[in-house]
This record gives sequence, structure tokens and C-alpha cells, in this order.
Amino acid sequence: MDREEAVAEGTTRRQELADAAISTLARAGMRGLTHRAVDEAAGVPTGSCSYYFRTRQALLQATVERLAEVDTADLADHPVSAEPVDIAQVAAVTADLVERWVTTGRERMLARYELSLESTRRPELHAVLVAAGKAHRAVAQDLLTAAGTSDPPSQAPVLVAFLDGLVFDHLAGAGELRLTTDELRKRFFDLLYGFTRPLHP
Repeated sequence: MDREEAVAEGTTRRQELADAAISTLARAGMRGLTHRAVDEAAGVPTGSCSYYFRTRQALLQATVERLAEVDTADLADHPVSAEPVDIAQVAAVTADLVERWVTTGRERMLARYELSLESTRRPELHAVLVAAGKAHRAVAQDLLTAAGTSDPPSQAPVLVAFLDGLVFDHLAGAGELRLTTDELRKRFFDLLYGFTRPLHP
């Protein structure tokens, strides 16, 4: 095996282990996340996870980075056009993301909640999560700019928070909010319509 093949194999194995860590977090929570548990979830020999990620912090960081990588792939399915878009299109994109993240992306979201809580006790992990979240806010700002809202930089974090809140309520909230795709689109449309109004003096 030449060096390039070895590097590619190592990258693939790291991704497999990070994916297994995401599944482990979703299933067993932060306490259940151990190097051995990740090995078992990935179906690899014992010691594989600790070989690639020597410490718990290294494993947590790799998991956050993998979440960001997969989220970026999700967002790439809805590229922002260079041409102006209308708020109905933006509402459809964001509603589709919520739908995806509470179904096929459920594990990822649950893992993210576990990591977010852990980050309140680990400043170094919080820094990684903040860096990953910047990509989401940048995409939201691009969408709002293309839609011609009144203040995309300040409105983008609100849109992301609204999206996050809907996902959380669907998966782990105490409420009974269960919106259909059409209802989600309407809620996002209502929010975005408000964003198009002139700013108050």
C-alpha cells in the first residue's frame, strides 16, 4: 500500500469511527460514549478507536467535525442560487431540512444535543461547536440575502434558532408540536415574511 492509499484508508476509518460515535451518543448518551463502545458499534477490532483518537477530547472533537461535515453535505443539496430567490423557496428549503433532520438525520440531532450539553462543561469542545455552527449561519445569511430580507446578518441567527427549536421540539421537547411539511413551510414563510418588513426606527 502506498502513502496515498494509507492516508485515504486512515481517513475512511476515522469517518467510520466518528459515525459510530454519533450512533453511540444517540443510543447511549455521553456516559455510554467510550472507545470500546465505538469499536463495537463500528464492528472493528478493540483498540481501533483509541488508536485513531487517543483521548476522549480527540474523539469528541472528531465527532463534532463529522457532524459538521455531514450537515454541510445536507446543505449542499440545496445550493444557494446566485439569482434572487423568493421567501417561499427559502421556506421550502428550511422546512425540508427540518423534515430530514427529524427522520433520517435523527441520530445526528440527538448526538448534537448530547455534545452541546457536554460543551457547557468543556470550553475546548464549545469552541469546536461554535466554529461548526458558523457554517449554518453563513448559509442562512446567504439565503436571506438572496431573498431580499431587511437585515440578513441579524436575522440569520434567528432563522437558525427557529429551525433548531423546531427540530428539538420534534425529537426531545416536552410539547406536542408535530407539524407536517406543509405546516412547516407555512411557519417558515410567516417568519420570513416578517423579515422582509422594514426595520423599526
